[in-house]
Amino acid sequence: MSRRPVPPLRLVASALAVGALLTTAACSDGGGGSTAAADTAAEQARAAEEDVAKQPPTNSRNASPSTLTESGAKAALLTEADLEGDWNQVADAEKWRETLLVGEVDVSDFLTARTDAAECQRLLDRLYSQDLLGKPSGASALTGFEQGDSRLLEQVAAYDRAALDDALKWMDSLPVDCDQFTATGETGEKRTVQVTEASVPDLGDAREGLHVTVRGPAAGNPATLTLDIAAVRVGGSALTVTGGGLDGGELSYVEQGARQGTERLKTVLDGGTPSPQPTDLD
Repeated sequence: MSRRPVPPLRLVASALAVGALLTTAACSDGGGGSTAAADTAAEQARAAEEDVAKQPPTNSRNASPSTLTESGAKAALLTEADLEGDWNQVADAEKWRETLLVGEVDVSDFLTARTDAAECQRLLDRLYSQDLLGKPSGASALTGFEQGDSRLLEQVAAYDRAALDDALKWMDSLPVDCDQFTATGETGEKRTVQVTEASVPDLGDAREGLHVTVRGPAAGNPATLTLDIAAVRVGGSALTVTGGGLDGGELSYVEQGARQGTERLKTVLDGGTPSPQPTDLD
């Protein structure tokens, strides 16, 4: 049963004060007991004032949680049940690092030289550090899954809203600014990087998708790293799902992870607990 909102303090006090005056007047007409009635009304007014003062503001009591907490970020993470296929959750996804992403971008590949080169360098660095949207400003959690030689990584985090919007705009610009470039590895090997737009389901408040390939030698053999990426904003929080590996991209699983992850994040931000069973979003 819902509780009626408590009236503001001044209205309660005023109503009781008027009641006290009316009680006093009525008792005065009868001749006796007017002082006792007035004292009782005054005591009731003081008690009401103290009770209202102890109550939190109405809007803070009724407002739904909207700030992501550490426990909420963890609860919003995908589980094996959310993913079709044979994905196995791992315990050390935060240690994953892909060495093919390590390299210095060749400035000569760009018409605007250092400006675009810096943006493409940021892309490689952020993919390597697993912070594609930048450093979170609040709670964050991360999980990962393996299926054969492919990996699926998800991060859920709270961000500064303006910085988050800027990060999504930056992602949107990458297929144009960084469509193809060369990066040089630590031992001088050359890698060709291509960035194209990837489709993302109509999720959350805003979303962006990328498809990234990195071609170059790995352990002395030719290799191609393929990554599909989806980022979805919900309020001031966001989730990023990255999937792929040397066997190719994982677009269908990235899209599935983005759908289920968005629903889980919304549930957490609304103050609920995500179901252990995946939501039917078809």
